[in-house]
Amino acid sequence: MNPLALLGLGLVLGIRHATDPDHVVAVAAITARTRKLLPATLLGAVWGLGHSLTLFVVGGLILAFNLTVPPRLGLALEFAVALALVVVGALNLRRGHGHSHDELGDDGRLPAWRAFFVGLVHGLAGSAAVALLVLATVHDIGTGMLYLVVFAVGTMIGMALITTGFAAPLTAGTRRWPKLAPGIRIVTGLASLCLGLWLVWQIGFVDGLFAAHPNWTPH
Repeated sequence: MNPLALLGLGLVLGIRHATDPDHVVAVAAITARTRKLLPATLLGAVWGLGHSLTLFVVGGLILAFNLTVPPRLGLALEFAVALALVVVGALNLRRGHGHSHDELGDDGRLPAWRAFFVGLVHGLAGSAAVALLVLATVHDIGTGMLYLVVFAVGTMIGMALITTGFAAPLTAGTRRWPKLAPGIRIVTGLASLCLGLWLVWQIGFVDGLFAAHPNWTPH
């Protein structure tokens, strides 16, 4: 494939990668704790930064050394994402009944750290699949690493756009009706918790992480 075409594809796939359900649900749950649009957009970018960091490091190692990812390891990384979703959802539900003076993330600081950490975990899970896809397409390590960078940038752009689109109506609504804020945190927390528990079941028992013969398909 032409290198420019490959990099363009990487950017497009990176933006699309940001729309994966687990990504959207995680960032929505985190973003629900801020009532300002700019901090919400920054949360998406910070999540993308964490995702990009582990994606580049782990994916780069796979590319550089032509590593084979064992199915159990691939599933274990995805299982970590499921646990992160459960934790994020539980935190939202725990704080969903609190009053405004109990909120520590209204300025975006605490959720930013959480978004970065959750992005790191998601990057670990996604790095193997992305790197294996690149290995199947290119044989030049330099081009492959550049693809990872462009893919990561696309993910950051996509997640910033998603969080902005999610936060814009919510911030306007909570400013006009402040009592909506706890309900939004509860709804997003439930979504994150339910998706996380479903992934725990799917990865742990259906795909066989805890079985003798795990079945992992990179995606």
